[in-house]
Parts: sequence; C-alpha cells; structure tokens
Amino acid sequence: MIKNYSSKRKKNKNSEINCPSCRNSVTVRDYQQNKIICESCGLVLRAAIKDNGPEWTAFTQEGYEEKSRAGPPATETIHDKGLSTQIDWSNRDGHGNSLSPKRRSQMYRLRKWQSRLRVVDATDRNLAFALSEINRMASQLGLSRSVQEIAAKIYREVVKKGLVRGRSIESVASAVLYASCREAQVPRTLEEIAEISRVNKSDIGKNYRFLSRELEIYLPPIDPTRYVARF
Repeated sequence: MIKNYSSKRKKNKNSEINCPSCRNSVTVRDYQQNKIICESCGLVLRAAIKDNGPEWTAFTQEGYEEKSRAGPPATETIHDKGLSTQIDWSNRDGHGNSLSPKRRSQMYRLRKWQSRLRVVDATDRNLAFALSEINRMASQLGLSRSVQEIAAKIYREVVKKGLVRGRSIESVASAVLYASCREAQVPRTLEEIAEISRVNKSDIGKNYRFLSRELEIYLPPIDPTRYVARF
C-alpha cells in the first residue's frame, strides 16, 4: 500500500521528508515509478512526484547540447552576465531560407537597437570594454576560464567602489588580471602581462598595489616551483 506523507520543512533552505516508520531522513527518488522511498526501510513516502528533467532523451553530449532549450550559463566575464538576447547576423529564417530585402532592413534595425540597449550607461560601457580587454589578454596568455571569472569579479568590485576614476581602464584591467593569477596560483609575471597589455610594467604594478590596498586583499607570492615546468 502506498501512503503519501507531507514533508516536514526545517528552518534551513533544504526540505527533508522524515520516514514515520524509522525516522530516517535519507530518501531515494525513483523517477521511473514517480516515488520517493525511504532508503532505510523501503517505505514509500510520496507517490506521483514530478520529474524535473527534460522531456527528451539524448545519448551523446552533442545531442544533449543540440536539444538543450536553455541558453549559455551566466558568466561574470560579460558585462551583462550573458543574460541578454543576441540576434544572429545571418540573414536567414528558421528554415534556412534567405530573408526578403524588407525583412533584412527590419532585422538590421533590430540588431542596432539591441546592441544599444545592452549598454545603457557609463558603467556598462566601462565593464564592456574592460572585460573584453581581460578576455583578450587571458586568451593570449592561455589562462583558464576560472582565472577570467576571478578577474571579472575583482573588476566589478573595483567599479562598484569607484576605484577606476582617474585611471586608465587598460591599466586597471591588467592589474586585475595579474591579481587573479596571483589568487589562482597561476605562474604569470608582470613582464608577461605587460607584453600583451597596452600599458607598461610600472603602471600595472602601481595599480596592483593600489587595488590590493583599497580592496584589502592579501595575495601571497606564487610558489616558485610552479615556474619550473614553464622554464
């Protein structure tokens, strides 16, 4: 016999179902039978549960990505965190047919207004330019995505506190990228960042020391053994 029991919610965010038979809170969700079962005694605690997974089936990673209905995940490396809409530049409809000249002109106006609406104020323009510079330098240095995320978070904190005022965006972005390498323990020197940056080494070091003092962050030196594999 299948019995349904209401869940007892705790004060924290997670809600658990306590088994009335053995008082165990560890459960197993069987989505094939749409049941929640106690792991200890096997009592059915809830029936007809909802399956939150997709309605389709994919057997490969490529098939999963093709059938995925969601967009890319949110990221700190884009000024709007990747949540805005993007209009493709290919003048074709959903069936692959070419658009008429009237429809092309409409799509051109939509793209123009969409690009304007993505950057609405000076802060967005600052973030858009700085984050693109960080992504460019990180790509040339071969840095991982996690280092770019750390750099983007630090730069957003810099903009929030108004520390960019009176300084060039390129120098602050380069200093933030160097700080993210120090935090992630990635062996990159000031000379390497200065080579691919548009500012000199002294400006990057000065801005790095200023940001470390203002943000109250202490980044220990990178372990010298990490440079051995490179040199």
